This record gives sequence, structure tokens and C-alpha cells, in this order.
Amino acid sequence: SFLLQQTQGTIFPAPNFNPIMDAQLLGGALQGISCEKDVLIDILTQRCNSQRLMIAEAYRDMYGRDLITDLKENLSHHFKEVMVGLMYPPASYDAHELWHALKGVDTEEKCLIDILASRSNMEIFQMKEAYLMQYNTDLQQDIDSETSGHFRDTLMNLAQGTRMEGYADPSTAAQDAMILWEACQQKTGEHKNMLQMILCNRSHQQLWMVFQEFQNISGQDIVDAINECYDGYFQELLVAIVLCIRDKPSYFAYRLYNAIHDFGFHNKTVIRILIARSEIDLINIRQRYKERYGKSLFHDIKHFASGHYESALLAICAGDAEDY
Repeated sequence: SFLLQQTQGTIFPAPNFNPIMDAQLLGGALQGISCEKDVLIDILTQRCNSQRLMIAEAYRDMYGRDLITDLKENLSHHFKEVMVGLMYPPASYDAHELWHALKGVDTEEKCLIDILASRSNMEIFQMKEAYLMQYNTDLQQDIDSETSGHFRDTLMNLAQGTRMEGYADPSTAAQDAMILWEACQQKTGEHKNMLQMILCNRSHQQLWMVFQEFQNISGQDIVDAINECYDGYFQELLVAIVLCIRDKPSYFAYRLYNAIHDFGFHNKTVIRILIARSEIDLINIRQRYKERYGKSLFHDIKHFASGHYESALLAICAGDAEDY
């Protein structure tokens, strides 16, 4: 059945919020002979994003300077990435991450997958607007020029942000499932196209039924079928779409686990997911992580990160003593 779960972030609006006082404290922390990083963590991880934007405004009024610029100048490495990342509004942060993934030395396909497979139509619309504002170029054009093949076609489809919402029709679910099953047998260009069209455009509710029908027809889970039949980034993207439709917090728990354990510690991925999900579903992600991997997310971050960088990540991750 299609469950609408209560999602919960780890960061909430701070009560008794005083942006002028916060701006003053940040100014003092950044002006000092040695930058007081603990003060930055205490303030910026304990305010929600809209409050941080108000602090930045108060900071500009007070010092005539840009808070993001001052953070960049005073901090370094991953700690800087965390603190600066917290200062972007969500759509701007997505745009920022996509831009770097597309325009960096190497295209970071996994970042493109993480963001585009998991965002709602509205989030995609806002991220495209932010992208255009920040970089004066069109997100879809950049995807078109920096990626290729069916991977590109699927990203382009997702970037349209035109997924049906709410609508579900049992009679077409079986048809869609048949098409998906055939696409896994035949693997022609046309079949790959039909496959991504269904996964990118049908509503979540519809796809829940399609996946169920797929299981009935083929005796196989759709994820296993895709993994068996396709490869490369096209396959990774299709699987990400399925996993996000089934259970988004589980998808992010899985991505965090891999980022922490598979390649040493893939800092960029860990930072991006923690910041992007901090006000949406990071509590749910933490729960799934613990259920699936036995160790808490808090424990694993503590084990792999250090210093102020570790403190900042743990403050965003938050959690109760029993999680540790």
C-alpha cells in the first residue's frame, strides 16, 4: 500500500530567535585572531535555513560584508563546505551542487542521480530557477551537453519536473509493468526509452502499483531486474528512481552508508545529503540507517570524521543518546 509517512528533519526554527544578536556573535567569532569555530557551529547548525538567511541580512547591515564570503575566507576544507552549504536556500544549494557536478573537471554522475532522482516537481522547478539566476545558464542545456546516451535522456526527463501527481489507474498499471518487463528482456533503444518514460512520468502512487504488477508478472523485484539487465549510470539512475519512490529515507541511508564506507569517506556526498535533508527527513534517514546497518549514522560519522568538521556534521545529524 502507498504509505504517506510523517517525515521529520533534525533542524527546526530556533525559538526566541534574534538575528541581530546572532550576526554580532558571528562577526565576533570571524574577526577574532583565531576564528572561533565552535561559535559558528553553535549558531549555524541550530537555526533553520530561513533564519540563517535573516542572520546573513543582519550581518550585511551590521558589517557591510557578505557572510558567505567571510565564511569562505576564514575557513578551509570540508568544514568550510559544511558552513557555507548551510547558508544557501535549498533550491540554491541544489543548483550549486548540480553546477559543480556538471562543470567540474569530471562530471559527478552520482551527484546528478542523488538530486534529480529524489526531488519533487516543485523542488525541480525552484532548482532550475536558482540555477539560471546563479549561473546564467539553463540546467537542461548543461545536462544535455555534459552527459550522454540514455542516462542523459533520463536526466533530461527528470529535469522537466513533469511527473504526474496523485493520479493512479490500476488498469494501466499492468500494461506499464508489461512494458517494463519487455524492456528488461529486449533492451533496444526504444525499450530503454519506454522504461525511462514510465519511471520518470508516472505518479508515485501509480508506480507503487506498477512495481507490484511487475513482481506478479516476472516473479522478480524491479530493482533486481534492472540490475540484471542494464549497467552503468543509466542502471544506477533507474534504480535510484525506484528506490526514491519506494522509500526516500532508505535511499539516502543507503547512499550515506556507501559514501561513508565504500570509498573511504566521500565527504561531498555526506555533506550534501546531511544539509539537503536536514529540514526534511533526516530523522527518518537516521532510523533507516540504524535499522539496516546496525550502527547509527552518528556513530559512523564520529568514527570517520574529526575536528570541527566532525562536530558540525554531528550537530546537523543530531539525535538522542540511545542512537549513539
